[in-house]
Amino acid sequence: MARFALSAVTPNWFASVMGTGIVATSAAVLPISFPGLREGAVAVWLLASGWLVFLLIATALHWVRYPSAARAHHLNPVMAHFYGAPPMALLTVGAGTLLVGRDVIGVDAAVAIDTVLWAAGTILGLFSAIIVPYLAFTRHENSADSAFGGWLMPVVPPMVSAATGALLLPYTPAGQLRETLLLGCLAMFGSSLLASIVIIVQIWQRLAVHKVGPEGMVPTLWIVLGPLGQSITAVNLLAGNSAGAFTPAFDDALMMFAILFGVTVLGFALLWLSIAAAITIRTVRRGLPFSLTWWSFTFPVGTCVTGTAGLAAHTGSAPIAVLSVALFVLLVAAWATVGLRTIGENVRRPVVAPLVAVGEG
Repeated sequence: MARFALSAVTPNWFASVMGTGIVATSAAVLPISFPGLREGAVAVWLLASGWLVFLLIATALHWVRYPSAARAHHLNPVMAHFYGAPPMALLTVGAGTLLVGRDVIGVDAAVAIDTVLWAAGTILGLFSAIIVPYLAFTRHENSADSAFGGWLMPVVPPMVSAATGALLLPYTPAGQLRETLLLGCLAMFGSSLLASIVIIVQIWQRLAVHKVGPEGMVPTLWIVLGPLGQSITAVNLLAGNSAGAFTPAFDDALMMFAILFGVTVLGFALLWLSIAAAITIRTVRRGLPFSLTWWSFTFPVGTCVTGTAGLAAHTGSAPIAVLSVALFVLLVAAWATVGLRTIGENVRRPVVAPLVAVGEG
């Protein structure tokens, strides 16, 4: 059960910030608009921001009061991979601040906050992309059937940095600084994409040879959509915000690549979405226990919303725009369901009591 307790604060709790924040950013870039959409996006961004602050404080207190438990997370072959969640939570809230939070705090403050969150999230994300695989290669005990969607968590943050960094390009001074930011984002895009491809192949092989596995791990299959949708988002945002960094010819080439790459990867994303949905429905019929892995139904779908929204804007394709809206509806439904279930699990036992009770899980 997903119950919050200070003694059991784990990195995967930050997936709830990611899943909430992506609702706001998705609403901000949606191909359509309707009354209340922008206001709703602002409200969700405020919720994600507040929840991020709470979890950061709770994590700090966890390290102070339960240092042994905190230090043990990185040695757990499953939990260690979720160290990618905190940096992505920072990046997601930062992007939301720039896209919708500006309505509340103004553009200058939004840019400043996003810059800080982007820098912190990028540093932590690069750290997780290096250290967690290193631990998996040298310390963790993994078997032939160990590969699961969570393996993608530590290597996806650089892709999120590439996408969210693109939003800062127009606010970065022209010249070497803007060029460096663009090239850095492209490099992070490539590093995360190639690492994700390697892991996705392993997940496919595990499924083909060892089958689906425990019911509780089924939601993590949706994490595969994360690097797919985020890569489409990243390259389209970079193409749309690259003006002024290099030459017009470079901008045109990057835009062409963004469209060709985006449409191609979208095809595989939809294929995987269909497979993951079929397996999930099959598992639900048999009994799908609730846990924090259910947040895997949110952020990955949200990246597909932002990715298709970018493609729709750059191609003018009505079908892709419709697909983006349909995915947004799926995202909101998943977020509402998972959010209510998470709250329900914690309401059954007061949150305040475990904050001071040693050993509560």
